[in-house]
Amino acid sequence: MKLNNTGLQNREAWQKAGYSLPEFNRAAVEQETKKHPRWIHFGAGNIFRAFQANVMQELLNKRICNTGLIVAEGYDYEIIEKMNHPHDDYSILVTLKADGSIEKTVVGSIVESLVLDSKNEPEFERLKDIFRNPSLQMASFTITEKGYSLVDGKGQLLEAVRADFLKGPKAPESYLGKVASLVYERYLSGQLPLALVSMDNCSHNGTKLSQAITAFAEKWTENGLAEKGFLNYLNDPGKISFPWSMIDKITPRPDSKVQEILAGDSIDDLTQLVTSKNTYVAPFVNAEECQYLVIEDHFPGGKLPLDKAGIIYTSRETVDKVEKMKVCTCLNPLHTTLAVFGCLLGYQLISEEMKNPALKHLVELIGYQEGLPVVVDPGIINPKHFIDEVLNVRIPNPFMPDTPQRIATDTSQKLAIRFGETIKAYLSSEALQVSDLKMIPLVFAGWLRYLMAVDDEGNAFTPSMDPLLDSLSPIICKLTLGHTENAEAVLRPILENADIFGVDLYKAALAEQVLSYFKELSAGPGAVNATLVKYVL
Repeated sequence: MKLNNTGLQNREAWQKAGYSLPEFNRAAVEQETKKHPRWIHFGAGNIFRAFQANVMQELLNKRICNTGLIVAEGYDYEIIEKMNHPHDDYSILVTLKADGSIEKTVVGSIVESLVLDSKNEPEFERLKDIFRNPSLQMASFTITEKGYSLVDGKGQLLEAVRADFLKGPKAPESYLGKVASLVYERYLSGQLPLALVSMDNCSHNGTKLSQAITAFAEKWTENGLAEKGFLNYLNDPGKISFPWSMIDKITPRPDSKVQEILAGDSIDDLTQLVTSKNTYVAPFVNAEECQYLVIEDHFPGGKLPLDKAGIIYTSRETVDKVEKMKVCTCLNPLHTTLAVFGCLLGYQLISEEMKNPALKHLVELIGYQEGLPVVVDPGIINPKHFIDEVLNVRIPNPFMPDTPQRIATDTSQKLAIRFGETIKAYLSSEALQVSDLKMIPLVFAGWLRYLMAVDDEGNAFTPSMDPLLDSLSPIICKLTLGHTENAEAVLRPILENADIFGVDLYKAALAEQVLSYFKELSAGPGAVNATLVKYVL
């Protein structure tokens, strides 16, 4: 069996092998989409193929929509050239369920794929045609948080962005410069309405996108490279909107075990590819069953009925609350906890950690006992039910190949929001005492122990990437297992750093507890496990 138009004509063979297939006339949908596009998405990566594309397939199968998706890739053109085009834009979604079962779906809702390359005149002209079309309602994005930044790590304008500011919208080089030029085409075509929707997993994502696109408009109008009305157009919420959203779905890299399952179904050409830009792609994508997408309901040109497929439209205020619920209490703190201690205890899979009674109970205590009393309740998703799903379905899922080492990346940048907000809520509460927090300080101590880069058996390991490693490691290296007598003097500059923890741990009266835990965790080989058992079980 082949994953393309020709191969899928043999529907009986695919269905016999257990695959759900598109239940709509794809040729008719493709024709209608090219005439009257409604949704274009930027970012052809795994989460898009596993989530948004499958949502659209559900709407097409139910005959709720008669147009499909157009996808454009502006960072890694090889995804389109070597994965989408050879398979006629089809892909296979393998849903990995916690009960050990899998679902296999051939997704065919993507009916056109393009590279966002101003040097590729035919494809860039096609993108302009799409943006000139009055039927277009939404341009969405999954380009990672980094994709919205116009500056490098030193705060300097990226060279491509600087060039685009000076050259204008005709042949931009930067990702968002190219998007801004397409929006300018829509302005020139009668100031047509459009929603530009970031669906990336970052806080206030719509604002990040708005600021980036507006920066190009400001420079272009200032330099006489675009009509002055373009800036007014972007700032008119009746014409252009930048809704906030919150997305949540774990979609790891294509897994070799999944490839073996599909190969066993006699599907040809399932070869995985690592592009020259280090993107891991395959003709299939593997993902968990749970998913959330909450979008601010602000669509000047009308909106797609995504709510008929489980997407939630709501207010900006509620989107913000959902994000805080997830990031500050119900998911991200639990993941970070498992990442830190998983690395110390030698785990290679997050799911395996949930078989350790101490680690399982630790995240239960952080979620239910310390976090829930101050959780931001969005009203549309029950926080306790969310934690229940995270701890009982999502994290223990043995089919999800997620590692503590990956999640431990950039931990210094995560602690303030994932735990600091809870501490602040306790400090400001009349009913709660910050001294009641016992497990969050244990996580902080665990992270400091992790920075020693020695596991619980006394073996050295390489910590995950973190922007503060270069500054923190020289401090931590003054301490060794079994020799932490001067820990307070050594660690004080870190514990006082509110940028790391969200609060000065001394002022919050938590530093002493963290130091006490740290000394126990660092007593020698086996001390991490012993300390967890002592305080958690």
